[in-house]
Amino acid sequence: MKVGIPKETFPGEKRVAISPASLPSLIKSGIEVLVEAGAGDSAGYPDSAYASKGATIVLSRPAVFAADAIVQVRAAGENLVTGASDLQWMRPGQWVVASCDALSNRDSVEAIAKTGATLFALELIPRITRAQSMDILSSQATIAGYRAVLTAAMELHKLFPMMMTAAGTLSAAKIFVLGAGVAGLQAIATAKRMGGIVYGYDLRTACREQVESLGGKFVELQIANSNSEDKGGYAKAMDEDFYRQQREQLAQTVSQCDVVITTAAIPGRKSPLLVTAEAVRSMQPGSVVIDLAAQRGGNCELTLADQRVMDSGVTILGPTNIASDAAYHASLMFGNNVTKFLQNMVKAGQATINMEDEIVRETMVTRDGKVVHPKLQNVHQAA
Repeated sequence: MKVGIPKETFPGEKRVAISPASLPSLIKSGIEVLVEAGAGDSAGYPDSAYASKGATIVLSRPAVFAADAIVQVRAAGENLVTGASDLQWMRPGQWVVASCDALSNRDSVEAIAKTGATLFALELIPRITRAQSMDILSSQATIAGYRAVLTAAMELHKLFPMMMTAAGTLSAAKIFVLGAGVAGLQAIATAKRMGGIVYGYDLRTACREQVESLGGKFVELQIANSNSEDKGGYAKAMDEDFYRQQREQLAQTVSQCDVVITTAAIPGRKSPLLVTAEAVRSMQPGSVVIDLAAQRGGNCELTLADQRVMDSGVTILGPTNIASDAAYHASLMFGNNVTKFLQNMVKAGQATINMEDEIVRETMVTRDGKVVHPKLQNVHQAA
């Protein structure tokens, strides 16, 4: 089986779908790897690094798309700017393995289905033990949480740690992290290592132990939320009355903090509003809000995706591709996830699609010209 690694075309995307470190494992599984020239340059992986590990460097996009399977960081749904240009190279029976935001960008899924390609959406990897090593959302969220804290530290007009100096004592910065998923927990851990006083919140009260184990102080609200986690381990979407009470109570902690980092995103849905404009305006001038849920509308009322907003002296940033800022390690982790995913279906170079396998079944979105994922089939049929 031949697997192709094209160069990412989304503006500003520095990652590459597979790093050279993953090639020995793929080759051991009987997979031949084709890499488009320059695909890894922005992530710090030159063509020579791939060639030294056994990959074949190809000089054109049609040549890399001649492979049996294509692996991308962003397929059409996650690349609404230039992703559609790759549709001309896709063909019946070919695999496309990528993040494609299938639940939000159904038109792109339909377009891929029409090519006859079999699309596997990596963001739909089920949250089961066997699939942990394939979970791109978790691996990239780890990068995002870390980078969010570094960004906040650079933007803040204060230092994170307490310092006792001859020139006076500097009090530690207070950081409030909303959402205790992978990104949130990484942000808590990073902010604590940098010497900040860290608070963490999640509507899943079971997260208290995780927040406290990292040195954070768990903020618990007085709202009934016993049924706040879905079967996939994500926080559930709640009703508006719940969010209203949540915003009102969160504002009390927000007003006391120098940095607020929000991470609450629900796959395929608009991000819940957690921090109101009024709450931001209660923060001290020079404070910082980093909204990691900006791609789906943001958790902060004042967030504008990929823009810097200044309001009442507070800086609000809504980066939508922050993992790409650490492209070397982000690509390494993404590539390891993809390698494990492929190895689950490719043995001794032979590719097999086993629909009894939950991982295969939950990630397959298109096959044989049709949209086959249960959550999307009705859209295809209505088209």
